[in-house]
Amino acid sequence: MSLSFFDIFLEVCAPIFFVVGLGWLLDRKFRLHLETLIKLNIYLLVPAFIFARVVDTELSGGEALRIVGFTVGTIATMFVCATVASKALRLPGQQGQAMRLATMFYNCGNYGLPLVTLAFGHAGAAVQVYVLATMNVATFTVGLFLAQERGEKPGAHKRALAKMLRQPTLYALAAGVITRASGWQVQQINFLWQPLDLLQSALVGIALFTLGVQMSQTKPAPFAAPLWSALGIRLVLAPMLALGLTMLFGFPKSVSAALVLVAGAPTAVNTALLAHEFGGDTSFATSAVYYSTLFSMVTTTVNLMLLRMWIGPLG
Repeated sequence: MSLSFFDIFLEVCAPIFFVVGLGWLLDRKFRLHLETLIKLNIYLLVPAFIFARVVDTELSGGEALRIVGFTVGTIATMFVCATVASKALRLPGQQGQAMRLATMFYNCGNYGLPLVTLAFGHAGAAVQVYVLATMNVATFTVGLFLAQERGEKPGAHKRALAKMLRQPTLYALAAGVITRASGWQVQQINFLWQPLDLLQSALVGIALFTLGVQMSQTKPAPFAAPLWSALGIRLVLAPMLALGLTMLFGFPKSVSAALVLVAGAPTAVNTALLAHEFGGDTSFATSAVYYSTLFSMVTTTVNLMLLRMWIGPLG
């Protein structure tokens, strides 16, 4: 398998951004309803994907818990890096808050899941399921706490917490774990498994298309030093530190590669939603989402090229 930059880009990244581009173009022409697309992903395709991957996964319970620990460690490490950068740049409270959110929480859903599936197949996707569930919980607990400001809207805390409890990702994960632990072979029940399989297969394309629509409807702010710093931490520093964490947790190279690749994903869209909900710096947050997604075309390709060299031909 060739390890050149352009081969990797054409094999994995170009298909991703081609579908993202289609979403962007169609939204420019028809002005699509973004909320409907987001609900389709969150309430149907992602839960089906998570349940199917957990039921089919070869991961042990102990390894799944270590993946959760790795994800928490990545979030904590990014918090420290963003806090240091914020103090060095003497950012005001709202902008420092936005930088922490933009670097701590990454798009492991409608970007990370398709990415790791195309790069490493179903084995990589099984790893990503636990990252996604952990990130959802952390975003609406830790992220919710960090996003609070004195001027927050009345009841915003309760509304954000309620969003976490409504996340079907958590219930799909629990159902998958229970199903697997019970030994119930749901794959052999055709009228149940076939619809699930069709829905989970649709996730990659629809999630990327939705990301393109989101980018089309985002109005980014001009570049400034704080934004450059956030992008550098999120896209460059994060995967480097994540590699160290995978070694600390003792993952095999195949699992480590999937975790490190998605650790360098763009800023999560939910960070912009939190900034809006709590009266934060929405301009900074939305710009971080927009530009990190664009620049990830290059950084993701480089990361994957290096990771494939590291794990060898079996990756």
